[in-house]
Amino acid sequence: MAASIWQRLSKLVTPSPQVTDDAFSLYEATRQERKDDGEEGGGGKGRGTSQDDPQSDRTGQDQGGDGEKASDHGGASRFVQPRQAGERRGERKRAGAGADDTDDADKDGLDAYRTDDPNKVPDPIDRSLDLNLKRLKTVFRIPQNKDLVLREFIISRDTPVKGAILFIDGMAAKEIIDWAVLQPLMLLADLPPMEADRDPQLGQQPDILEAAYNHLVPINQVSKTDRLPDLVKGVLAGGTAIVLDGTDRALVVETKGWEHRSVGEPKQEAVIRGPHEAFNETMRTNTAMIRRRLKTPALMTEFMEIGRLSNVEVAMMYIDGLTNTALVDEVRTRLKAIKVDYVSDSGTIEQFIEDSPFSLYPSILSTERPDRTAAFLSEGHVVLIVNNNPFALVVPITLVGLMHTAEDAYLRWPFGSFLRILRTVSYFVALSLPALYVAATAYHHETIPTDLAMAIAASREAVPFPVVVEVLLLAFSFELITEAATRVPNIIGPTIGIVGALVLGQAAVQAGIVSPILVIVIAMTALAAFTVPNYNLSNTLRVLRYVHLLAGSVLGFYGIAVVFFVDVARLSVQRSFGVPMLNPITPMKGGQGDVILRGPVFHMEKRPRYTYPQELNRQPPIVRKWDRTQGSGPSKGKEGGG
Repeated sequence: MAASIWQRLSKLVTPSPQVTDDAFSLYEATRQERKDDGEEGGGGKGRGTSQDDPQSDRTGQDQGGDGEKASDHGGASRFVQPRQAGERRGERKRAGAGADDTDDADKDGLDAYRTDDPNKVPDPIDRSLDLNLKRLKTVFRIPQNKDLVLREFIISRDTPVKGAILFIDGMAAKEIIDWAVLQPLMLLADLPPMEADRDPQLGQQPDILEAAYNHLVPINQVSKTDRLPDLVKGVLAGGTAIVLDGTDRALVVETKGWEHRSVGEPKQEAVIRGPHEAFNETMRTNTAMIRRRLKTPALMTEFMEIGRLSNVEVAMMYIDGLTNTALVDEVRTRLKAIKVDYVSDSGTIEQFIEDSPFSLYPSILSTERPDRTAAFLSEGHVVLIVNNNPFALVVPITLVGLMHTAEDAYLRWPFGSFLRILRTVSYFVALSLPALYVAATAYHHETIPTDLAMAIAASREAVPFPVVVEVLLLAFSFELITEAATRVPNIIGPTIGIVGALVLGQAAVQAGIVSPILVIVIAMTALAAFTVPNYNLSNTLRVLRYVHLLAGSVLGFYGIAVVFFVDVARLSVQRSFGVPMLNPITPMKGGQGDVILRGPVFHMEKRPRYTYPQELNRQPPIVRKWDRTQGSGPSKGKEGGG
């Protein structure tokens, strides 16, 4: 009896031999294979061996016992191997609706059009509308793909012409298509032909595509193309393709009309005085906000696509004649070198093009403010705008630039300098204060005043942990509160941060787990860390804080000094697109008085030298000519760093 109970209990925790003996694999089968296996599998017949099956060494008898499993897997009998570059995609057959169309595609030689890369679609566009539609249906997997809208129509002229439009539902504006594309082509196409509608290849016979381009499609952005890949990419970008019978060209009409977020206020770089606009996820909106601030024809915008599957658009912006051409070429080279299937965010691109991917310090600045982006462009930087992302990337950048904010330029120089000094001091406080507390209380008691040392000893009398464990527990708890307040909904996020910190700190002190002085130390550290304006740099600070803490707990002040000097030495050799991260502090470069201190704007005649701009001067030596204190001589502003 006991043995039978034990056997029943062991079955609850013992996996089935069918699960442990069979290797995990992914299968696919055609509709005919499902049908055949459904008839044979039920009778217990073996599936036999197959050349495509990597487990073909198994005999038909061994596989025959798995008739029920074959039926459970949908009757699959072919292992799906990972595709290699250059393999033909047409070996797959589609099950369900549209299988006949796929078979016809194989018969008509349309196998090469079934590709997942728009750039690999074969050229060119044919004069036959039917053949072009077959090719487009093969490329976009119609009718299995329900996102595509294919509308055929007839243009009423002396000789009726068949045509079709193709667009993606949800990405194109249907109102524009109805009133500016279909209505003119279907109702107004019987206008008398003009001389510009003549096709040189057809003699005096009018070309309907030229007529549609010249005076039938009243849209400001219409492009002609004779390449099928350009037609496919235009549709994928939200445009509408117009394909007509009897011509080997097509039109791509700009009809983008997807839903997007409106321009809002900055969330990470908020200011009191200054513009309250932030980038959104629409690239054209972001580039327009930059051009509103830089009204110059020299502002260049170059587009490129990254990602074989995503084909995300990246705009590289710089000022021609000002930005160093070597910097522009370097950024362009690094972007074109990215060969990847999918790119979704500017943060991913940042990891591909940064100089030191294994360094904790960021070498690229990300900003959500158009005004700050325009200011960097005017100083000779290069800016990257990624579609579907509300952040711009600025290269090159220095550690000093990461500590600056947009509001520094909008305040008078004494207050801007004071805020920069405050942020600099806060950075070192957030980095080293817990480590200094541990080192002083554990090793260097003589550095603490006697009264304070007695107070610390009295507060720690009931604490059962060493000081380093005490600091780690409380610091880690504050990290949890910060992360929780970031991830929860915005309505209750601040409440969790405040209530959690108060309740946790008070309860920990009353329970005797931590001392009251340590709560003050950790609270000051957290407040100082929040003053760091750059999010990536604040993450660096969070990690390095624990490195300094562990070094201080082992070697005291000496360990903190060693880690600090190693950190500075590492930063001194780190570069951002060839620019040292500690520039212009070291190596010393002349430029505007805008490094640690914020100098007066009327003394900043020079651009930063570390970008090596083609035009170094940005304003005359004397701007305040009405001010007699400046005189008529050379500027009193220093050329060196502030």
